[in-house]
Amino acid sequence: MAFSALVLLVLLSLGGRSWSQTDTPATAQPPWGCGPGLSRAYTALCDLEAVWGVVLEAVAGGGALACLVLGVVLLVRLRSIAEPEKRSGVGPLLLLLVALMGLFGLSFAFLIEKNEALCLVRRSLWGALFALCFSCLLAQGWRVQRLARKGRNTAGWALMALALALTAVQVIIAAEWILLTVVREGQPACRYQPLDFALACTYVLALLLTALAVSGLALCGKERLWRCNAVWLFIACLVSVLLWAAWLGFYLYGNKALGQALGRDPDWDEPALAVALVSQGWLLLLFHAIPEAHFCLRPAPQPSAPDYFDTTQPPHLRETSFDEDLPLSHRSYMENQAFSFDEHSAALRAGGYRNGNMGIRTSIPFRSNVYQPTEMAVVLNGGTIPSAPPNYTGRQLW
Repeated sequence: MAFSALVLLVLLSLGGRSWSQTDTPATAQPPWGCGPGLSRAYTALCDLEAVWGVVLEAVAGGGALACLVLGVVLLVRLRSIAEPEKRSGVGPLLLLLVALMGLFGLSFAFLIEKNEALCLVRRSLWGALFALCFSCLLAQGWRVQRLARKGRNTAGWALMALALALTAVQVIIAAEWILLTVVREGQPACRYQPLDFALACTYVLALLLTALAVSGLALCGKERLWRCNAVWLFIACLVSVLLWAAWLGFYLYGNKALGQALGRDPDWDEPALAVALVSQGWLLLLFHAIPEAHFCLRPAPQPSAPDYFDTTQPPHLRETSFDEDLPLSHRSYMENQAFSFDEHSAALRAGGYRNGNMGIRTSIPFRSNVYQPTEMAVVLNGGTIPSAPPNYTGRQLW
C-alpha cells in the first residue's frame, strides 16, 4: 500500500502540473504529442509533457482489454464446466467483469475537460459502477460461505439478481442527489462539495464492508476446497477497503493541501478520481476475477481406482473393496473351497477319512510341504484350483 500511495502522489503531482498548463489561451500552441486540430478539452489524452494522462489512459485501456479477454474465455469454456458449484460462480464473475470495464471506461471521462453533461455522467455512474462491483463480491462471498460451511450451492441467476438488486439502491441514491441539487435547487452539475460526493458513496462503503465480513465468515468453513476462494475474496475486499480509506482521506483533506502547495485552486479533483477508478479496477481484476476464473476453468480431478495390493491403505478398506469387487460365482467358489479345506484339516486331525460303507480309512500323516493354494491364487486363476508342481510329494492328496 505504501507503493500505491507513492504512485498516487506522483500521478497527482503531475496532474497538478498539467492542470496549470491547460489554462493557456485557445490560440496557443498545442502540447507536445497532440495534433494542431485537437480541442483543448482532450489535450490530457495526448499531452506528453504531463505524463499522468497518457499513463492513466494506457493502464485503463489495458485493464478493459484484460476484462474483455477474460470474459470471452469464460463464455467459450462455459460448456466444459460440469460442476454445478463452479457454474454458479460464472454469472456473478461475468457481471463483475462488465462492471470493471465500466470503471476503466469511466476513467476516460475524468481525462476530458468537464462540462455539464460530462459531470452528470460522472456523478451518476461513479457510485453505480462501484456498487455493482461490490455487490458481485458480496454475492460471491455468500456463495462461497454456503459452500464452505454448509455444503449448499446457490444458483448463479439468483446471485446475479441479488447483485443487481443491491446496485439499484445506489442508482436511486445518485438519481435523488442529482434531482435535488441540479433540478430542484438549480445548481450546476459540476459544482458540488467533496464531502457531498463522499456521502453519496456511503451505501457503496456499506456494501464493501458487508462483503468483507461475509468473506471472513467463509474462511471458517470446513470444506478445504473452497477456502482458497474465500482467501482470495477476503484479500480483494480488504485491499479495496484500504484503497477507499486512502482515497477518501486524500480526496477530503489531502487534495486541498496539495492544491495549495502547487499553487492551484483545490477545485481540481479529476486526477484523484481517475486514479481511484483505475486502481480499484486492477485490484479487483488481479485479486478476485483472475483467481476465480482460474478455479472455474480448472478441470476436476479424476477419481483413481483403488489398489488392492497397496499396503499403505487401511486393512478394512482393502478387505471391503476386494470382497465387493469379486463376482458372485468366484465368491461362492471361495466359500466352498474354504469349507472343503476346513473339512480336510478336521479329517487329518481325526486320523482318517470316512468312505461310505467301508468305514474310516486311515490317512497318511499330514506333511507341512503339501501345496495348498491361497484364496488370492484361486481368484487370479479364474476361480479354478491350480495344479501343484510335480516335485511336491503331497500331489496324491489332490
